[in-house]
Amino acid sequence: MAESFQGTNTYIASAELQAAVNVSVALGRPLLIKGEPGTGKTLLAHAIAQSFGVDLLTWHIKSTTRAQDGLYVYDTVQRLHDSRFGDGDVGDIAQYIKLGPLGEAFKAEGRSVILIDEIDKADLEFPNDLLHELDAMSFVIGETGEVVTANQRPVVIITSNAEKELPDAFLRRCVFHYISFPDAELMKRIVSVHHADLDKSLMERCLLKFYWLRNQPEVRKKPTTSELIDWIGALLHGGVAEETLESTFPFLGVLLKKEKDMDVIINRLNNPRRR
Repeated sequence: MAESFQGTNTYIASAELQAAVNVSVALGRPLLIKGEPGTGKTLLAHAIAQSFGVDLLTWHIKSTTRAQDGLYVYDTVQRLHDSRFGDGDVGDIAQYIKLGPLGEAFKAEGRSVILIDEIDKADLEFPNDLLHELDAMSFVIGETGEVVTANQRPVVIITSNAEKELPDAFLRRCVFHYISFPDAELMKRIVSVHHADLDKSLMERCLLKFYWLRNQPEVRKKPTTSELIDWIGALLHGGVAEETLESTFPFLGVLLKKEKDMDVIINRLNNPRRR
């Protein structure tokens, strides 16, 4: 396992983000990540697993997700079905217990990375329901009495889109980092990973237009890093010359996804005095 996280060939992490990851690992605390959509919150867990050379387990949170779902699920429906139609031993409850992503991370022989993705989508009590398990790295399967304890403390990455406030008791147990939107210099490095042969002059022109678009106050859903990368890909695929970008905004629908935002920008482009 790598000694520290420094990003990967495909994931460019700022020095601040690298430090947050490494402090989280050293302290054995979950890393809570917030930031604008498209800033790489979810991809961070993939990059950490790749960097450390360990398995990644993912737990995507929904509004109906319960904390226990991440630990284990007892399949009572299958057991009932087998008791009526099967010929196996339904008295062996253990065969109807399926570990969830967090349970799998605890049960794994070696260290792993567990991503708890978009925790703020769940019920308000959801984070508090995980406090003991994340502290002790252990839980009990109530139906069998089995105690599942982590052989090695997994690296826990938790993402949030700030849709709900998280409980203070939960926040106290986390290392927190907000991924700021990349500035132009960092963005150049990110774009170069995906478009290695991109002409420098064209990149400068694309970034100029991209940040101009993000700075328009009327735009409600501002384009993100992933949309910039897609937009540059569309320009290259369409053979759009750099000179064309001086007066037009080709493939605007790759960057903007709301009709009102499109109308605002098109009107502004058609009215030079308002640029």
